[in-house]
Amino acid sequence: MWTFLLKRILGSIPVVFGVAAIVFCLFNLVGGDPALLLVGKHATPERIASIRAELGLDQPLPKQFVQYLGQIVTFDFGRSYTTREDIRKKILDGLVPSISLTIPAFFLTTFFSLLIAMIVSFYRGRAIDRLSVAFFVFLMSMPGLAYILFGQYFLAARLGWAPISGYTAEWPDAIQYLKLPVLIYIFLNLGSDIRFYRNSLIEEVNQDYVRTARAKGTSEITIFLKHILKNAMIPVITYVVLEIPYLVLGSLLLESFFSIPGIGGMTVDAVANSDFPVLKAMTTVISLLYVFSTILMDVLYRIVDPRMSFK
Repeated sequence: MWTFLLKRILGSIPVVFGVAAIVFCLFNLVGGDPALLLVGKHATPERIASIRAELGLDQPLPKQFVQYLGQIVTFDFGRSYTTREDIRKKILDGLVPSISLTIPAFFLTTFFSLLIAMIVSFYRGRAIDRLSVAFFVFLMSMPGLAYILFGQYFLAARLGWAPISGYTAEWPDAIQYLKLPVLIYIFLNLGSDIRFYRNSLIEEVNQDYVRTARAKGTSEITIFLKHILKNAMIPVITYVVLEIPYLVLGSLLLESFFSIPGIGGMTVDAVANSDFPVLKAMTTVISLLYVFSTILMDVLYRIVDPRMSFK
């Protein structure tokens, strides 16, 4: 296990380097001149040159790339163009609100999705299965904005079940502000998650080992819980682990509409203001989290199925 982990970590270094090169090219070669975006197209050439020197954009690109690699290693991405705040501090300050929203919402969504998927897949082909599939498609077809507006208007404004927007870091007062966004998050992802888990479970039903277990007289419940559910964990783990980067990023729409000062809202503001350092930092963080997620996924594969090789 430790040898495998070391190999995977060493093997991820070229991947991180490649990701860094792509992100650098996107923001420094394709994204336009940040100095011109900051001062406007009517600024004097002297003013533009001054801003470029202040931001270090007048240096050769190889030197800028080396500095960017240093930022990744030290997690120091400089200051925001618009607010002049330290980006590392902005990310750390926004991490707690984002995690407070996404972590409970993610675990609740995963729990209910797996539970419902197990029930409907066990009764596959029956009325409850067909009705649930139609309902899940309906949930997936609804745009996220519709859930947010419905929740804010009916549940918050009309019924007073929760505040329309706002956030506090004090517990348990924060629950009042987070329960509506968490509920909306669950309904936003419930349909797609249940369909994926249901299909993963049903795919195992027609495997040879299931027919062999039935031929031996094993009960359907035992087959489902002991064999089908265990073997369906591989795609489930893949689906769940790849959502980890989004947990850190938070929910862009929910944080914006509910005025939650998290990383998602910060990213939306950075896009609106063309704040390249913040966008570059967030793109880098999410890319690194994907690399970490793939390593974690390989380890969990081996834990769930010991037959899988580390080679």
